[in-house]
Amino acid sequence: MLKRKIGKIALGLAAALSASAALATVAQARDLTVVSWGGAYQDAQKKVYFEPFKKAAGVPMNDESWDGGVGVLRAKVQGGAATWDVVQVESDELAVGCEEGLFEKLDYSKIGGEAAYIPPSVNPCGVGAILYDFVLGYDKDKLKDAPKGWADFFDTKKIPGKRALRQGPKTTLEIALMADGVPPKDVYKVLATDEGVDRAFKKLDTIKGDLVWWKAGAQPPQLLASGEVAMTSVYNGRIDTANKNEKKNFGMVWDGALFTLDSWVILKGSPNKDAAYKFLDFAGKAENQSKLSENIAYGTSNKDAAALIQPAVLKDLPTAPDNIKNAVEINVGFWLENIDRLTERFNKWAAK
Repeated sequence: MLKRKIGKIALGLAAALSASAALATVAQARDLTVVSWGGAYQDAQKKVYFEPFKKAAGVPMNDESWDGGVGVLRAKVQGGAATWDVVQVESDELAVGCEEGLFEKLDYSKIGGEAAYIPPSVNPCGVGAILYDFVLGYDKDKLKDAPKGWADFFDTKKIPGKRALRQGPKTTLEIALMADGVPPKDVYKVLATDEGVDRAFKKLDTIKGDLVWWKAGAQPPQLLASGEVAMTSVYNGRIDTANKNEKKNFGMVWDGALFTLDSWVILKGSPNKDAAYKFLDFAGKAENQSKLSENIAYGTSNKDAAALIQPAVLKDLPTAPDNIKNAVEINVGFWLENIDRLTERFNKWAAK
């Protein structure tokens, strides 16, 4: 009797283990999934990275898009059912996710070595994908007098109409301070004080009734095209692409632009690590990055990519000397320390 019971238990365990192994095989059998920001940017990535990579490497791959937020990645990884492998993240998501162990530590020997990339794009948990700017965007066909900077953005008498900003405190508070006369180089010095934060919100109060908020990068060009807003903060590459592909006549102001890097990460526990590294290596090569810049005007992370880009394209990149000279690098350290506090204040302010 005892032997029979033990035999049944053993069979039950074997069945459970077999089912578990089958599930693991299914999990490992899924295709590589790469996640980016959607819109014109992801269209360019599909053309330059995704489709050529699938052909060259013979690796089955899906691509999806997201709107950001480390909480999304946390839920995927800690929930044990991550369906994503490679994700493009912003600089603060990279820092927080790395600290929390949400990403694999990168083996740079598999993606060309650290020396192949510009120093700001090398991180233990991620490798730089693009350098880009938040700029002031407008429609040249609708505005006779072009805005010169963020001060004009806040001047509703000079330029009537709605204006759009990215929802949340990051970039919004910096823009408000520059509009209020703070030199770009001093923005974070001022924002680090309670008086500086008060000053930014006080400036935002002056146009609160004229503000529209956007979340996804594809929205600002749509808001301009529809005439819903006269001006917007916008990723520089989205303006460039709308002009090239949709024959828009959008303008942008580089003065006081906010720039940062996005990075590729591999989510912790990805069953497709080998394929993920193959993709990162492909997307990190100078010849492929240069093609991306020719399709959408973002700066490159591979040191050798700029030399392969036509001068006419280079001048419209955020990394061009004239474009970056009065730009502000988004301060990751500041936002890691203050994002929760200032998001809470921003949400309360926006809800009033």
